[in-house]
Amino acid sequence: MPITMKKLVLNYKGRDSFDRPVYECNGRLYVDAEPIGAPNIFTKSSNDFDGEPDMPVNAEFEFPKGRDTWNEGMQYD
Repeated sequence: MPITMKKLVLNYKGRDSFDRPVYECNGRLYVDAEPIGAPNIFTKSSNDFDGEPDMPVNAEFEFPKGRDTWNEGMQYD
């Protein structure tokens, strides 16, 4: 039986105080800790917009409002 990976639909909310892109899914905040190349998504400590990256997230990601990267700005699918 194949293993299916959880899919998170991440909606862009802006950049935190460390200039990292912050996303939201189902009331939970996520951050792209190193927004260069492949997504490196973590939960936000205490679900605080300016909180530190907490736990790494192993999932498939969808960015319907685009993905913000340091080197290229907003990227749309």
